[in-house]
Amino acid sequence: MTFLFKRKKGATTRILFATDMHGSEGVWRKFLNASSMLKVNAAICGGDLTGKMIVPIIERKNGKYDYYLMGKNHQTDSGGLEKAIKDVRGIGYYPYVTDETGYEECCKSQEKVDEVFSNVMTSTLKDWLDLIREKVPSETRVFVCPGNDDRFSVDDLIRDHPDVTNAEGEVIDIDETHEMISTGWVNPSPWNTTREEDDEKLETRLEKYIAQLENTESAIFNFHAPPYQTKLDEAPLLDDKLNPVIEGGRVIMVPVGSKAVKRTIEKYKPFLGLHGHIHEAAGSMKIGGTYCVNPGSEYAEGILRAFLVEFKGNKILRLQRIEG
Repeated sequence: MTFLFKRKKGATTRILFATDMHGSEGVWRKFLNASSMLKVNAAICGGDLTGKMIVPIIERKNGKYDYYLMGKNHQTDSGGLEKAIKDVRGIGYYPYVTDETGYEECCKSQEKVDEVFSNVMTSTLKDWLDLIREKVPSETRVFVCPGNDDRFSVDDLIRDHPDVTNAEGEVIDIDETHEMISTGWVNPSPWNTTREEDDEKLETRLEKYIAQLENTESAIFNFHAPPYQTKLDEAPLLDDKLNPVIEGGRVIMVPVGSKAVKRTIEKYKPFLGLHGHIHEAAGSMKIGGTYCVNPGSEYAEGILRAFLVEFKGNKILRLQRIEG
């Protein structure tokens, strides 16, 4: 699917790029609000939109609600339930209000847990997408590319929603001269997430997508994995138990990005690279003549990290990191 903005010829183009929200409703709302306030042509979410876990909020027989959050047990009454739900959502988790029977069913069955998680995740994401029409002006188009942590069940939900475009594998006309191609697939990680494949397979995927473009040098590569051995892909070195390795009081950082992504950028020399995935590696850099950015992520703190990019033709007029 292609989409061409109706604009005056020669006008500047403004995009807002953010990624790795991981279920934080506050960050998603800030992203939509910033897109409206900054009057961007395109608001692009680069992947990992959904959360990673549910937090049961259990209604007890005495009318109180118990839940466990951030290493502590909490209890509230019906008057504090709304705040409890908001607190859980604020750090990227999904609140699941249930009774004692429902909680016991989850304790006994992983299948039940998976069912509950899928239902809560799907309904929450739909609510998020429904906010677009309320928060974002009609002249701003919103694009979402599911990332490696997003389950495949979200693809159709995004694709079928009238107010957002699922960007995975699609050539999208950002303006008269710039096409964007996107993927949320990444090279292997220690976490064995949904959309991972070795760099050879990932490169085949990228080549297939790139072949659809009319002009690669004016294209935008929205690839969730950052290019290998750049400051955009440095993450903590992990030991066998997946704990950070510390030497001399400092965490050892190593490059973990994709060699396939780096090779395709060096080969095709696109206009712009939009990346994420590695939360600690926020920044911007150039590979040859290609500007590449990774906003990073602080979703658990409710902080929006994004890049505002404004350009005219193949000249970038503004490359500004947004945080708030």
